[in-house]
Amino acid sequence: MATFVRDDVSIQYEEHGSGFPVLLIAPGGMRSAIEFWDRAPWNPIEQLSGDYRVIAMDQRNAGASRGPISGSDGWDTYTADQLALLDHLGVDRFHVLGMCIGGAYILNLLRHVPGRIASAVALQPIGLEGNREAFHEMFAGWAAELRDAHPEATEDDWASFREGMYGGDDLLFSVPLSEIATFATPILVLMGDDQFHPRSASRALASTAPNAQLLERWKDPADRPGARSAVEEFLAKHTP
Repeated sequence: MATFVRDDVSIQYEEHGSGFPVLLIAPGGMRSAIEFWDRAPWNPIEQLSGDYRVIAMDQRNAGASRGPISGSDGWDTYTADQLALLDHLGVDRFHVLGMCIGGAYILNLLRHVPGRIASAVALQPIGLEGNREAFHEMFAGWAAELRDAHPEATEDDWASFREGMYGGDDLLFSVPLSEIATFATPILVLMGDDQFHPRSASRALASTAPNAQLLERWKDPADRPGARSAVEEFLAKHTP
């Protein structure tokens, strides 16, 4: 594992394989870190590193990455980290594959740098469907673990940060559907089916983005080989 330092932020990351770059954004909510890929139905590091330059990272204040907390933090804060890491590694264009919170991070990347992203794969993206309190509880548990290490952050800062991530009424949190309807990048969506990843979020993304497609079955053992092949074929089709 390597460390990228930018100002007062340190990002832990790993690189595997060679070829066209694939940025991986792990599941785990606010704890999004490389280790969570081992708990996924399959590990894309193992799956893709034979054909691609796979870049996996711990998001700030998750895993071994660290950064300050402020009330202005939100989706753009993490997008800036992700792009800074890619710039540091000399990566211009790339695929991005993310799971859980990774879906919202992908959408924010597509909002800011659509020309750099060859294609995107979103596995069970998070979505708002009568479940806001669950996201608030998840954030509160993560924040409780960090408070002692962040005396710079006031209670108002934490509250504003939470609102910046999980406030508002946008189904997919980071970007409204009206903007997603303008995204031209090819997107493969693997459908979620639980409290944090409602089917409605996956279906809305797949039906709103002009060049998106939806794969409904992928997590059960019998479905995994076909789903892995679908991801591989999708990335290969859109690799420059």
